[in-house]
Amino acid sequence: MSNIPKDLKKRILKLRETINHHSGLYHSLDSPEISDEAYDGLVAELASLEEMYPSLITPDSPTQRVGDSPVEKFTKVTHKVPQWSFDNVFSEEEFIAWDEKTKRFLKKRKDEQLEYICEHKIDGLKIVLEYEAGKLVSGSTRGDGIIGEEITSNIRTIRSIPLTLNEEVDCIVVGEAWLSHKEFERINKERKEEGAELFANPRNAAAGSLRQLDPKIAALRHLNSFVYDIDLLKGARVPETQDKEIDFISKMGFKINSHKKVCRGANDVIKYYRKWREKGKSEEYEMDGVVVKVNDIELQKRLGHTAKAPRFAVAFKFPAEQVTTVVEDIVLQVGRTGVLTPVAHLRPVRVAGSTVSRATLHNEDEIKRLDVRIGDTVILQKAGDVIPDVVQVLTDLRTGKEKSYVWPKKVPACGGDGSIERIEGQAAWRCAQKDSLEQKKRIFAHFVSKKAFDIDRVGEKVTAQLLDEGLINTFDDIFTLTEGDFLALEGFAEKSATQAVESINKSRKVNLSRLLVG
Repeated sequence: MSNIPKDLKKRILKLRETINHHSGLYHSLDSPEISDEAYDGLVAELASLEEMYPSLITPDSPTQRVGDSPVEKFTKVTHKVPQWSFDNVFSEEEFIAWDEKTKRFLKKRKDEQLEYICEHKIDGLKIVLEYEAGKLVSGSTRGDGIIGEEITSNIRTIRSIPLTLNEEVDCIVVGEAWLSHKEFERINKERKEEGAELFANPRNAAAGSLRQLDPKIAALRHLNSFVYDIDLLKGARVPETQDKEIDFISKMGFKINSHKKVCRGANDVIKYYRKWREKGKSEEYEMDGVVVKVNDIELQKRLGHTAKAPRFAVAFKFPAEQVTTVVEDIVLQVGRTGVLTPVAHLRPVRVAGSTVSRATLHNEDEIKRLDVRIGDTVILQKAGDVIPDVVQVLTDLRTGKEKSYVWPKKVPACGGDGSIERIEGQAAWRCAQKDSLEQKKRIFAHFVSKKAFDIDRVGEKVTAQLLDEGLINTFDDIFTLTEGDFLALEGFAEKSATQAVESINKSRKVNLSRLLVG
């Protein structure tokens, strides 16, 4: 050690300081001052010097982010501070009820406005980071909240997590490790080329990456992070609000989410929620809701925790886009071009903000691929205004009473003798008789007209849309329509959808003359 030139020691220290500075600017603040090539050049010089003088390598050197050998298994660790999960609310009404309950606990007036801090709820993997004298000493998963897994070697590969803090403090902080949409697509593209199983979503990919036994593989996944809370702090004053706490987290050198907002009262929170429910889809990470916390730390302490979750915070979840339900029937619907589409009739379920009772199964080949049967429990997915899809069958829940769907040779709804034909070069079937749908539209228009069943708000144009979308096929299908079915049509909002269903219900009883005309 004594033979190492002093100037070289200073150069190594200066390189580490400069690399850490630019790494923080790039990975935590998204404001780089030098090019990637220049940054890589500094790292390469440091690595070369450390290779020449191994005795100068320190655990917090930027070159040591990917230095550990693969492990055989992860070690279980008991958290020094319990890692709570948040209670969830799924609607504005539920959030208002939570706000009122919180005020009751604090003995506040009902009309009093609590100050909240709102943050994006990132759909990633919770991580727990411990520092001593400003140096990273361990990183772990949440696990069951009491016991997690020690994954320090993989945590070190995440460039936005500092190995050395800007403050020489002892602390335990928590955050979220996440994978960008762009990186998720890149990883799945590579896995597809390798014939490996694809990750279902960015969260699964992030979790799988952090649980790699070889940190070199984790490093190739380019994970990112946000830190949002301090569980334990020694050597500095604890801020008096959650908002200031997040600012202090940033000052220490961690990457924070920049979209936090202090909100005054429940209505202000709801405005923030509505904004990000739509805008959140454009972010580079998966976002499944908003985390709402009482901003005042003293009030947080007064509120405390239940056996499972903090009373001072709640996860205000966005409408689910994947849910489970049961296939009650599979029915063929005739589209506007005569193409036959198998439709799953489902046990009604709320997904992406609306109640759904039907989902497309696309074609005969898709039924075979999914091996979906009547009676199956399935995962249903809905994204935006797209018609819901059955994406997976939960075969473990089968009882043996499920019925396979047999593709018919003739379909009466096609008209004529009901003949159908396979479209050449496609997976689709269609009616052999081409004019059946137009005839059906005229018949349905007559059925709902004032002379017959007189179904207000469900006239000729609406029945044509319902037929085009495959939502009705026979007259009795009209009486199975739900608000969710109308919301899928152009020109319908919640109020008009409700009115249409009410009109249908009113027309369930008609006099004999109208029945005969219909």
